[in-house]
Amino acid sequence: MNNGVVIIGAGHGGVQAAASLREEGYEGRVTLIGDEAELPYHKPPLSKSFIKDSGAKPQILRAEAFYAAGSIDLLLGETVESLDPVGKQLKLVSGGSVSFDKVILATGSRPRVLPVEGGPLAGMLSLRSIADARAIRALAGEVEDIVILGGGFIGLEIAATLSAGGRRVTVVEAQQRLLARAVAPVVSAHVAARLAASGVRLLLNTVVNRIEGDDGHVSAVITSAGERIPAKMLIVGIGVVPNAELAAAAGIQTANGVRVDAQLRTSAPDILAIGDAASYRHWFTGADVRLESVQNATDHARLAARTITGHADTYSAVPWFWSDIGDMKLQMVGLTGGSDRQIVAGEPADNRFSVFHYSGPRLIGIESVNRPADHMLGRKMMGAGFSPDTQSVAGGSDALKAAFTDWQTRQPAPV
Repeated sequence: MNNGVVIIGAGHGGVQAAASLREEGYEGRVTLIGDEAELPYHKPPLSKSFIKDSGAKPQILRAEAFYAAGSIDLLLGETVESLDPVGKQLKLVSGGSVSFDKVILATGSRPRVLPVEGGPLAGMLSLRSIADARAIRALAGEVEDIVILGGGFIGLEIAATLSAGGRRVTVVEAQQRLLARAVAPVVSAHVAARLAASGVRLLLNTVVNRIEGDDGHVSAVITSAGERIPAKMLIVGIGVVPNAELAAAAGIQTANGVRVDAQLRTSAPDILAIGDAASYRHWFTGADVRLESVQNATDHARLAARTITGHADTYSAVPWFWSDIGDMKLQMVGLTGGSDRQIVAGEPADNRFSVFHYSGPRLIGIESVNRPADHMLGRKMMGAGFSPDTQSVAGGSDALKAAFTDWQTRQPAPV
């Protein structure tokens, strides 16, 4: 056990895994490999503050001194070409090799490619890395007509940011509502109304059939309705694909990502997977999921470190997410796919409300718009297993807190 742990991927999950290994008392070698030359950085600001401020710099996850102080070998600008679970060695594209005792795959995901006639052309961009954000920021300073393909969180965050900067922004979404896979219809409608009021044009139930170019640069998109929309920049945000190819080529089981058990081990026991790339049976829903969030990546990372250091914990974190779209802070807790009843608390007209999702009597999720107290209380309630009744929800934050406190006092003391 002298080759230590190699972490492949230097995003939020990879960096947290390195930190957590040291926090858990792991004394072996820790190597963190990232395919970008940048010091690991926060990704959420890329779709907001970074692209609107020409002087903005990356917000690093940890200072460079952290890696030195923790004896973490940082290999940046390196890509892993192959992984040998039996020989316990990985090869780098640069020609080198690294031996390991354990591997944590924190390989993340990549933007889905647009399968449409006319591409690719200059000016067609996606956002996943700081290089992408720099390209969007630079081009946005030169053009006025921008089309964003995809009405998910990233696309809408960018749309709100660029529209506020004076650009003419059109969002083209194939579904009948925005954020259709993520939030309740009342939240979708609210987001759509506020974006439209801010100047963003929304085309729902619409797809792009063709892209037109001029001298190799995108100039317009042709929609399924036959409309030609000028576009000097086309941002594609139609979802992501898990980076599971490295694992699959090594004979590790994959299915919508790298399959892991409740302790994040893959089918090769000395190799773990975390974050966007990991697919697993979720403790809360009993369904197979692959979650794309900073929270999921960092909580996975902490558990992976505990698994490697000999603990028997299983994954039991309550999932939560957030998104800043214009003047709307969306915060979500839980997984609402099995919701059969919703209760709205607050007033959408005030741009402050929450939607409580139930499956039968069980609270399974809360979506909040500019109601952070509901979100934070919701995380505590769901973590404890408490489901408030309708009257408590309708009574507002004070009634919810009182109901939760009363419930806690009635729980049996731990043995």
